[in-house]
Amino acid sequence: MLHFIDVILPIPVENLFTYEITEAESGFLKPGMRVAVPFGKTKVYTAIVKNTHHNPPTVYEAKQIHQILDEYPIVTDIQLKLWDWMANYYLCTVGDVMRAALPNAFILESETLISKNTKQIINDSDLKDDEFLIYEALHHQSSLRIQDIVDIVDKKQVFPIIKRLLEKGAIVVEEEVFEKYKPKLVKYVKLKEQHTTSEGLKILMEELSRAPKQRDVVMSLFQLTAKTKKPIKVSELAEASGASSSIIKSLFDKSVLDEYFIQTDRVSYDGEAVEASKSLNVAQTEALAQIQHSFESHQVTLLHGVTSSGKTEVYVKLIEAVLKTGKQVLYLLPEIALTTQLVTRLQNYFGDQVAVFHSKYSAHERVEVWNNVLSNSEKAQVILGARSSVFLPFKSLGLIIVDEEHEQSFKQFDPAPRYHARDTAVVLAHLHGTKTVLGSATPSLESYFNVQQGKYGLVEITKRYNDVLMPKIELVDIKDKQKRKLMKGHFSDRMIEVMTETLEEGHQIILFQNRRGFSPIVECKTCGHSPQCPNCDVSLTYHSYRNQLRCHYCGYNMAMQLKCQACGDTALDSKGFGTEQIEEEVKTLFPNYKSGRMDLDTTRGKYGYEKIITAFEQQEMDILVGTQMLTKGLDFRNVALVGIMNADNLLNFPDFRAHERSYQLLSQVSGRAGRTEKQGQVLIQTYNPYHNILQQVSTNNYAAMYKEQMDDRYNFKYPPVYRLIKITLKHKDFNRVNIASQWLGKALRQVFGDYVLGPEDPPVSRIRNLFHKNILIKVPQKQSLGGTKKAIVRINNSFNSVKDFRSVRLVVNVDAY
Repeated sequence: MLHFIDVILPIPVENLFTYEITEAESGFLKPGMRVAVPFGKTKVYTAIVKNTHHNPPTVYEAKQIHQILDEYPIVTDIQLKLWDWMANYYLCTVGDVMRAALPNAFILESETLISKNTKQIINDSDLKDDEFLIYEALHHQSSLRIQDIVDIVDKKQVFPIIKRLLEKGAIVVEEEVFEKYKPKLVKYVKLKEQHTTSEGLKILMEELSRAPKQRDVVMSLFQLTAKTKKPIKVSELAEASGASSSIIKSLFDKSVLDEYFIQTDRVSYDGEAVEASKSLNVAQTEALAQIQHSFESHQVTLLHGVTSSGKTEVYVKLIEAVLKTGKQVLYLLPEIALTTQLVTRLQNYFGDQVAVFHSKYSAHERVEVWNNVLSNSEKAQVILGARSSVFLPFKSLGLIIVDEEHEQSFKQFDPAPRYHARDTAVVLAHLHGTKTVLGSATPSLESYFNVQQGKYGLVEITKRYNDVLMPKIELVDIKDKQKRKLMKGHFSDRMIEVMTETLEEGHQIILFQNRRGFSPIVECKTCGHSPQCPNCDVSLTYHSYRNQLRCHYCGYNMAMQLKCQACGDTALDSKGFGTEQIEEEVKTLFPNYKSGRMDLDTTRGKYGYEKIITAFEQQEMDILVGTQMLTKGLDFRNVALVGIMNADNLLNFPDFRAHERSYQLLSQVSGRAGRTEKQGQVLIQTYNPYHNILQQVSTNNYAAMYKEQMDDRYNFKYPPVYRLIKITLKHKDFNRVNIASQWLGKALRQVFGDYVLGPEDPPVSRIRNLFHKNILIKVPQKQSLGGTKKAIVRINNSFNSVKDFRSVRLVVNVDAY
C-alpha cells in the first residue's frame, strides 16, 4: 500500500500538495512536523505536514520528500485549525499564514550552488571575460553561491552569465538546503581529569613554575570552583585571573584545561526573587469580581477603565489565578514601546515565567521563545508580545488579555494574512476553550457595539487609582493667537506659560505631534515647486538630523537641496511641522532643560524604545516630544503637562474612522498627565476649538462620542453596522489599472448592487511606482459573510483569467480598518 502526505508550502498557492512517503516514514510523521520537499523544477521548500493518507493525487505524480526535519511536531493541531480559519476569513492562502506564523529560522531555504562541470574540458579562449572570472574562481573553490558570483564580476544581474556558462557545459547548478537556526553555545572551562588530584596538581604547579601567568590562571580556576558549584565560563575565568585570551588558549593547547559547551537561551531573566503583587483598591477589587462573574456567561469581557485607573494590576490578579491552575497566559500589546515598560513590571511579579515575543527580536531569539512555549516550559507561562504572538504554539492556554484593544497597530496591512490580532485572539481563545479580556480607556466602536448586542460582557472602572483627578483639559485657539501675534513658532503664549510653570515645579512634559521629520513640505518661494518622490505621489519630508529629504512610503531619500530644482532660486521655505521641528523649537525656548524625541527615526534599534523610556522615567529628560507611540498606555509618574501641538490634522483625515481615532488618540495622550497626586493638565492647540470631538475629549465623554459616531455609521452603512471588504488593484501602467478596476467594479456590482463603492483613487494614488485603485464592498448584517467571500473569490478567478489583467495585482483586505 502506498503512503502519502498533504503539506502546507510557505508560498501563496491555493491547494495543499501531496508527496509520497515510505511506510516507515508514515509511522513516524505526524501533522505539524516539518519536511523538506522538492517543488517545481529545482526549488526545495520547508513544508508543514497537514495529514497522512493512502490516496494518490489524480492530476500529477507525487514526488518523494527530501528529508524529515523534526523529531516531533513544532506546530500544534489548534494552530493548524487557526491557520485554516485565518486563510478562510481573511481571504488568503494557508501558505501566507504559515509564512507569517513561523519564525524565519524555521523555514529552510534552498541556496543555489554553482560548481565546475568535471566531465567537460573547456577552452579558456571560448569564454568571455566575465565567464572566465567565474570559471577561474571554480578552479580554486569547489562551489560558489549566487552572492559570491555577484561579488566576483561586480554586477547585480549575473543570471545571463550563468545561463551562458550552462549552455557551454562549463558548470553545473544544484540546490543545497541549509538550517537557519543555530543554538547559542556558551564556552565553559574545567581542569583536565589528571590534574584534579592533589598529586596531579602538585606536578602541574611545578611544570608551570616558569609561566607565572598561566599558574595564576589555574589558581584562579581553583578559587572559583571552591566558591560555586556552577560551571565556570571562560569569560569569568579571564576576568578573575586578569589573563588575556592567548594565555588561556595556551593552557588548552598544553592539555591543562578542558573546554566544553552548554546550550543556553539568548533571552533570559537575571532578576532577583519575585515580589508580591499590589493589593487592589475598592474599584479594582469590584472590577475583578465582575470580570470573573462575566466569564460565567460570556467568552469575551471588555474592561473599560479610564486612563490610570490601574487596569494592569487587575490583569496581574487574573494572571496569578490562571498560573495557579498550571495554564499559560497570552498578554497582547499594540506597540513594542509598551512591552519594554510592562516587561519589567511583570517580571517583578512573575520572574522568569515571563517571555517576550515581538519583531525587534532576532530570528534565533524568536525560535527559542517558540520552543519554550511549545514545551510549556517554566520560562514561558506568561507571553507578552505584539500582534504576531497569536501565532505561538500554546499547549494549555488559560487566558488572553488584549490591552489597548482599540489600537490600529493590531491590524496587519501588508503582507498577507491581513489579520486583526484582537479578533484572531478571540478565535484562538475559543479554540482553546478559554476566556478573553479586552482592555481600554477608549474602546473601539466594534467592541462596544458587541457589548450592546450582548455578545461581550462589560466591566467599568470610572475613577483613577488613588482617586487622582482626571487631567484638566484646556483648548487653545491658535487661529485667534496668530491674529493677535501671540505665537512663537508653533507654540502659543499659553503653552509657553504653562510649560514654564511645570518645569519650574520640577515636573516633566510630553509634547505630541503626529508627524515625524522636520517639515512635510519644502517649497520654493519664487516658483512654488516642491520636491516630490519619483516613486510615489507624495512630497518629500525634510529630516534635519540627516539633512535629507525622505519619502515615508517607499524610503527614497536625497540630500536637502540648496536651491530650487525647477527655477534655481535659493529661497526655499518649509511648510508644516513634525517632531524634529518641535524638538528644535523646544531647545530654543527652554535652553536650560533637556529634551528628547521618540518617533520611528529614534527607535530603530532593538533597544531604541527602552533607552528613551528609561531615560525619561529616570528624569534625565524634562521634555519628551513624540508621535502616537507616546499615547499607548505608558506610565510616567512625574508628567504633569501634556501638550498637543495641532489636533486638526487628526480630525481632517480622509477616513470614516477619523473622528473615533482622534477621540481615542487625544484621550490616551491626555491620560499620560498627572498619574500620581497632582492633577495633570492638558493643552490642545487647535484652529477649531468648538469641534464636537474636542469638546467630548475635554469633558471625557465617551458615551456622547459613541452615540454620535454610531448614528453616522448607521446612516452611511459603515462598520460595525456593516462589514467592509476592500479590494486594491496595483499596476505600474495607469491605464491598465483603470480598465481592470472598472471591469472588476462592474462584475462586483452585478452581484452586490449598490453595496459596491468605487473604483476610486486613494489619497496617495501611486506608491513605489505602482498606481492604486480601491473598491469597497459593504456587507449588511443579514448577508452571509461566507457567501459574500465565495462570490468575491469566484469573481477574482474570472478576473485573473482575462489575459490583459493577469499582471494587475489584487489585494483583498477583510475588515480593512
